[in-house]
Amino acid sequence: MVVYHLSTECYPIAKVGGLADVVGALPKYQNKIKGVDAKVVMPWYSKPFVYDHEFDIVFDGFIHQGSNMLQVQVFKEKTDVLGFELYMVKIPGLLDRENPYGYQDESFQFLAFQHGVLHWLSAMKIRPDVLHCHDYHTGLVPFMIEHCGEFEFLKGVKTIGTIHNGEYQGMMSWEMANYLPSFDQYKWGLMDWNGYINPLASMIKCSTAFTTVSQGYLEELFVSFRGLESLVRDEFGKAYGIINGIDTEVWNPETDPMLDFNYGIKEVIAKKKKNKEKLCKEYGLKPELPLFAFIGRFATEKGADFLPDVVWKSIKQSYGALNIMILGSGNSYIENKLKEYDYTYSNFALDVGYKEYLSHKIYASADFLLMPSRVEPCGLNQMYSMRYGTVPIVRYTGGLRDTVEDISTGGAGINFTYPGVDDIIHAMNRALLVYNQKDEMKNLIYANMNFDFAWEKSAEKYIALYNN
Repeated sequence: MVVYHLSTECYPIAKVGGLADVVGALPKYQNKIKGVDAKVVMPWYSKPFVYDHEFDIVFDGFIHQGSNMLQVQVFKEKTDVLGFELYMVKIPGLLDRENPYGYQDESFQFLAFQHGVLHWLSAMKIRPDVLHCHDYHTGLVPFMIEHCGEFEFLKGVKTIGTIHNGEYQGMMSWEMANYLPSFDQYKWGLMDWNGYINPLASMIKCSTAFTTVSQGYLEELFVSFRGLESLVRDEFGKAYGIINGIDTEVWNPETDPMLDFNYGIKEVIAKKKKNKEKLCKEYGLKPELPLFAFIGRFATEKGADFLPDVVWKSIKQSYGALNIMILGSGNSYIENKLKEYDYTYSNFALDVGYKEYLSHKIYASADFLLMPSRVEPCGLNQMYSMRYGTVPIVRYTGGLRDTVEDISTGGAGINFTYPGVDDIIHAMNRALLVYNQKDEMKNLIYANMNFDFAWEKSAEKYIALYNN
């Protein structure tokens, strides 16, 4: 079975969020299953990975986007160092940039990527068994292969669409239809939602099947999906919730090269303490106090707008009996407020931006990880933290409720129900009570490290879906 994963992100080449981690791991674990040949196709980026590895050019052609003729080049990484064949699509001026997102012409970028991929596959007579499309950036592929005459060779290829985050749907005006490959005009409704081209809606309508990255998130989409609730209910017969896994080869505290002190479950208490002491010394925190951490984008869906109030209220109410460390970026108001508190409070440390190595150090050092998400389709941070013996404090939503059970019902995490500052601080106070009961805290650490979130189970579920 030959599977092509189409995505705008893939770790370690280009990462903005969890999408990259999934696409960088799922194909690798699928390839460990007999009879599966999974590959990844993504845009070309001017990133260190690209310049540190050798590529062969496997295709050079042209597509028309409106009146523009665009060169399409496809490069293959020579060594399959990631555990799968990696193909990168380069279109000068559109798909040769430094970052995946943040450009004024994103719609043109993503249309050109999808068109370029399908043109390459058609021209080279490459017919996969499955095209696995990740998020709205590749959401028009299922429509294109069935209703664009240029891709007649691919007609009938099975397509899976995975919704990693339904908050982003890629809506664009119908004027953009002029930049699509020529398509059957009678089928325009398969791309339309409320008068706009909606790639995510089109993916749901046209894919052979679609998945979400947790069962809990799938259930939530029936009632909250930014206007697509009725669509997902109508198409429920081909919907599947498959929880993400984590790459336990990358996220392994025993071998992680980014840690100062590696450890297994037998050494976790002593070695986490050493990692914590080193991190606290570097950031001016007090290693004898419990350390709460947040890692992620400063986005409202992540509950990041609560963080400034959580910082000052929790430090004030605890009389400075805790540390808080935050790693993230994305909203200037939140950043500036947290910078102010970083200057004001000796118990608080902030590092703005995203540093992969630092996230690993924080997971290995922190006692508790905060995830106050309003929306969390799956969440990987809680799995990383548990793997490293850090207790997750999560809002009971989406994939968080699928993976973190509260200590009150025998689980190894702390849940809260409503998104808000007071509920977060109440959960933190519960955590402080646990922290001060050393035996109970040790048991939680051991329990979390024993959870199995490896990709093998989820990879097998995807293969079963492909076969079905």
